[in-house]
Amino acid sequence: MSSDSSSRSQPFGGIPSTLALETAVPLRNALSRDFDQTQPGPSDQPCLIVLSGLPGTGKSHFANELRKRLPLLVLESDRLRKVLAPNPRYTRGESHRLFAACHLLIEEYLIQDRLVLLDATNLTEDFRQPLYDIAQRVSVPLVLVRLTAPQEVVRQRLSDRGAGMHPSDYSDAGWLIYSRMHPHEEVFARSHLNVDSSSDISQSLDEVVRLVKGDNRATLA
Repeated sequence: MSSDSSSRSQPFGGIPSTLALETAVPLRNALSRDFDQTQPGPSDQPCLIVLSGLPGTGKSHFANELRKRLPLLVLESDRLRKVLAPNPRYTRGESHRLFAACHLLIEEYLIQDRLVLLDATNLTEDFRQPLYDIAQRVSVPLVLVRLTAPQEVVRQRLSDRGAGMHPSDYSDAGWLIYSRMHPHEEVFARSHLNVDSSSDISQSLDEVVRLVKGDNRATLA
């Protein structure tokens, strides 16, 4: 572990709920299988990367490309939701269970000196605040990335998803869900990186790598 890992020895800012602890078990097991395959070990620079964006804006693609450059532990909310419920109902209670467990696991992995990325819509500041709190509590850097794309590009991507053209895509969101969520999206109130995924994302990937490694030359909004 890094030299300051002792300061990250008290997780969760208190006692996590029994429900969060129980829900985290199958998620942890599923993620452990992922990690056994990808073998992302402890890092000298633990960091929390938070992706935000509407359905179809390229979050999972960005995460997968970034994983080729950094030893990331990726928590993809769409995939983990289906670990909890193979036929999810997307209710408020289901989402609460999912993200309470995700937050618990994120903190757990950061304490282990890992590079952690959360791939979820994360559309509002209220929803993102627990992630800010985790990064502050565990004393790790926080890298925020907002993914966007023109609506015509998103519509085509979601149409392709609905046609089953991307079998590895865990999301069920289509254009109707996008349209319902769009009015509620809030831009980060903190410094963040804006990425239009309809363009070449290689420079943005490089900027995230620089931020994770502590290089402040990356261009933030």
